[in-house]
Amino acid sequence: MAKRRVAPGRRSIIAALLVGFVLVTIGVIGRRVLGLEAQRQIRDLQRQRDGLTAERARLEAAIRDASSRATLQPIAEQRLNMHIPTPDQQVFLTRPSRTRPDSARVPHDSL
Repeated sequence: MAKRRVAPGRRSIIAALLVGFVLVTIGVIGRRVLGLEAQRQIRDLQRQRDGLTAERARLEAAIRDASSRATLQPIAEQRLNMHIPTPDQQVFLTRPSRTRPDSARVPHDSL
């Protein structure tokens, strides 16, 4: 005997819809859980970046302070036995002029 096709009943359709709803809901909840975890990681990385930025600013300020003339001058005077020359100790040298023939000039590629 040939089996005849039976149209799906109302209960089957409702059961399929409920199973689909549950699967979609599980997907949405899973996505939100992953999103919250990613948000926590991003917040932690931003805090770490802010801390590193503050540390960098502090270190740059320390470098500026340590390389200032007010800090280096006493160290140079004590350890290296150096001093700031008086005006009569200063000698200003002039650069000798460079003269070369025009044929020896290097061509310049400017517009």
